[in-house]
Amino acid sequence: MRSVFYPILGDRAWGWAGHIVDILAVLATLFGLATSLGLGAQQAASGIHHVFGIDAGIGLQIIVIAVVTLLAVVSVVRGIDGGVKVISNINMVVAFLLLILVAIIGYSVTFSSLGNTLLAYAENIIPLSNPHGREDEAWFQGWTVFYWAWWISWSPFVGMFIARVSKGRTVREFMTAVLLVPTAVTLVWMSVFGGMAIDQVINKVGELGTQGLTDVSLAMFQMFDVLPMGTLLSVIAVVLVLVFFITSSDSGSLVIDSITAGGKVDAPVLQRVFWAFMEGAIAVALLWIGGTEAIQALQAGAISTALPFTFVLLLMCVSLLMGMGTEPRKR
Repeated sequence: MRSVFYPILGDRAWGWAGHIVDILAVLATLFGLATSLGLGAQQAASGIHHVFGIDAGIGLQIIVIAVVTLLAVVSVVRGIDGGVKVISNINMVVAFLLLILVAIIGYSVTFSSLGNTLLAYAENIIPLSNPHGREDEAWFQGWTVFYWAWWISWSPFVGMFIARVSKGRTVREFMTAVLLVPTAVTLVWMSVFGGMAIDQVINKVGELGTQGLTDVSLAMFQMFDVLPMGTLLSVIAVVLVLVFFITSSDSGSLVIDSITAGGKVDAPVLQRVFWAFMEGAIAVALLWIGGTEAIQALQAGAISTALPFTFVLLLMCVSLLMGMGTEPRKR
């Protein structure tokens, strides 16, 4: 991570200033991934309880984190090609399968909401991002502050991982693959699932329509209840949540391992295993300490590590522009 600051720091990037950058990056990544594992464990446990009736308490959540961590360990031991890539491909197949099934079932809702979603996003992204003069404290704290902090805490891991798998690409290719394509996929995903849920609320259909949003971790499964093949969709969703967080944990572990090994991509296997277990342990600790307020504990963990890294990101933007200014422009 420190290497991006070479245009600003020069050789000092390999000294104490670079150490601080790497330490902040490791802490942000650890707590960002732990937050994701904790929230994912809550959603997976809620789904398992919803489908199979097993108690979704802290015990099941810890079991979910343990299973995800163990599978992530196996993946990081096998490396990118033998582990991370395979699980990532499985993740994409399961995600598109679920997306297509829900889109076909709710065809009229899905495609009528797609255009509305795009227009609403473009209209509200700046007003809802503005922290000044806001009266909607719940939305402001729950979306703008926490989610932005969560994304910032993921930035070292995502940035370095994408950089590693994008070696040899042009900046134009990188921007297209990393920004435009995921944004388009996210727009479709949110239009399908969000449009379906909002339609049920408006038309008073199912538990979402009658009770409203009472439990975030259960909302998707409650939405599936009134759809054809609802149980099958819920089972697929549980598998998807688990596989998604396995891919997050294993790829995050590889990045942390690379940072702590001074940029090496072939660090000892035991070091990879250590960081994978650390992510799971921190997630369990946050859930355990948080108790009934576990979500608040997870949010606090992400925000506390993302705040100092925000300043690193701002300097990184300056350094990146300085570095790119030294590169020959290709016509």
